[in-house]
Formats: sequence, C-alpha cells, structure tokens
Amino acid sequence: MAVSHKRQCILDFIRDFLDERGYAPTVRDIVRGCDISTSSVVQYHLDVLEKEGYIRRDPQVFRSIRLGAGTSGACSVPLMGTIAAGEPLPVPGSDAWQSVPESVLSVAESIVRGRKDVYALKVKGTSMIDALIDDGDIVLMEQASTVADGEMAAVWLKSQQEMTLKRVYREANRIRLQPANRQMKSFYERTGNAEVQGRVIGVIRNIGS
Repeated sequence: MAVSHKRQCILDFIRDFLDERGYAPTVRDIVRGCDISTSSVVQYHLDVLEKEGYIRRDPQVFRSIRLGAGTSGACSVPLMGTIAAGEPLPVPGSDAWQSVPESVLSVAESIVRGRKDVYALKVKGTSMIDALIDDGDIVLMEQASTVADGEMAAVWLKSQQEMTLKRVYREANRIRLQPANRQMKSFYERTGNAEVQGRVIGVIRNIGS
C-alpha cells in the first residue's frame, strides 16, 4: 500500500526519534519535527497510518507510538511520582513514592535491556543539570539498594522523610550526596539515614510543550 509523502515523512521522523532517544515522540514533537501546521493534522495522519498498520498506539500509554511489524519491541514502565533534583522533597506516608502509578510510559527495550523492577520518576529541580537531567525530565530507575560511588541514585532520607536525586559517595561514616550543578554544594548524611532505593539507567528529556 502506497504512503503519501507527508505520511512517509512522519514515519521517518518516528523511526529516527525512536532510534535516537529510545522512546516515542509526542504529537507536538511530530508537529515541530515535520513542520506540520497543527496537531490536528498530525493526528489525522497518525489515524490513517494506524488504520493501515504502519504504526501501533495504546491510548492508555503516554508516548505509545510504535512502528508496525518488524520493529524493535517496547515495554511499559510505571511513572511513580516526582523526585527532587534540588532540595529534597517531602514524601507522604512511609513509602518512598506512590504505590499506584500516575501513568505508564512506553519505553524501548534497548533502554530497559531486560532489567526487572524498572520505574520512572519526574524530576523537580535543576541540581542534576550538568548530567543533562533538567527540571521536568523523567528519569528511568532500576530498583537497587546500593550503587557504586559516583552513580546517580534515588536516596531516601529516613529522618527527614524526604527523597532526593543525587550522585552518591561513601566517606567514612557518612554519605556525600553531590549535585551535578556547579552552583550547588554537596551535603552529607549519616550512613544509617541515607537509603539508596534506585539507580538511574536512562533519561526521557522534556523538550518543551
């Protein structure tokens, strides 16, 4: 079945976006990337492409566009809430984050690479900006209770009942939590007060609305 020039441009953009970033573009990404006038025009072309079997979409999943048969697989990752990349954020309750996902993301298997217990958190703050993690980005996390020095991790501060995203370093009887932002200083916690709950394995960039 022949594909119009505009719809072929959209398919090429989706393929390149997936290859480069590992997750699907939004309708607004396609508007910008394919120089299309409005979101409604993109939506029309996507509806046709889906009907003809060139793409697949799940209305319950954010960024769910996938190319048709023969493309690499995708997996679903739960978005579990927000994490601070700045001053730690208070988290209600005894758990580090919500037990019920806010939504579900569709992520390329090449990012997850068979890992189990992968989840996502939305970043609030700019303390990790030098590691290319900005306010509004989403970090993909693998559940872990320990990380190597210098790895980025979600750290639960027990006495403060707060969660923060920082690089972790062990120093004698304390933990140094270091921002990736030259304008911000590291801070220290007692070893028993800082509990690693996950390591960063990927980032989904927020490229604007």
